[in-house]
Amino acid sequence: MKYKTILVIFIVAFISSTLFSLRIPCDAQNTCEKTESSQYSLFSKINNGYIGMIFFSFLILITVSHIKNPRKFKKTIIHSGIIIGSIIAIYFIYLQQFILKSYCKYCIVIDIGILISLVIAIFTWKK
Repeated sequence: MKYKTILVIFIVAFISSTLFSLRIPCDAQNTCEKTESSQYSLFSKINNGYIGMIFFSFLILITVSHIKNPRKFKKTIIHSGIIIGSIIAIYFIYLQQFILKSYCKYCIVIDIGILISLVIAIFTWKK
């Protein structure tokens, strides 16, 4: 059940990354474009949405594989991806809140989703 829930979160994050990469406006002020084009963008020459799509595609594939055929190394990859994603999510939330003072709705969905995955992973670590 844990990995099925995490899989759903990864799929939602993948969809949000796709919408972000297609530059579909998330609101009337186009705050998504503002966050992407800021000097704090991790990869100024590459759309961060594409990186999110690759990251979540990989995690989706590994999670589906783990659900069908559980292995310890797959669990380690999933948990590592969640931890790395959570660190990046905290950084992005900090930037949007305190530096840019504007929010990209797609980014917030991704960030909150990955943080929820972290909470699920922590509370069910031994199971």
